[in-house]
Amino acid sequence: MTSTVRTTGGTTEGRGLRGVAVIGLLLIVFGAILAVAGVVTWVTVANQLSAEKITVSEDASRFAGATVDTPWEAYAQAEVIQKHAMEASGGKTYAELDKSDPKRSTVMTASFLRASLFTSVVAFGVALMAAALGVGFILVGFALRRVARRADVV
Repeated sequence: MTSTVRTTGGTTEGRGLRGVAVIGLLLIVFGAILAVAGVVTWVTVANQLSAEKITVSEDASRFAGATVDTPWEAYAQAEVIQKHAMEASGGKTYAELDKSDPKRSTVMTASFLRASLFTSVVAFGVALMAAALGVGFILVGFALRRVARRADVV
């Protein structure tokens, strides 16, 4: 049996339960915003990549011929670009090539393209993480509100 302490605004327990319910509601709202932001970011990155009309090279180990609009396809194309750049430069990186070497420009462009594709892979990852965290916050928020409601009944 629990005892309650009366104050001018009601019971201390009652205020605590309302606080838990409010925190739960805030988590639900914040989680929904985060989940929507994650999905919108994923779709935006996919649409921007698709608009570039990049196709995974035919000699790729995966996704050959596919339009790059997912993180897996972006990663696969970045790997193919690296392979082609290394073949063109005789296995040397941009920094290893002589400044007057005409292949240096090709390797530099390949490096920039790979960096851009890897940036999209990171953006997809952040979008997925935001959406997953949003769903997690929503679930915790509902759980807190349920606990507050049940404790209020008891």
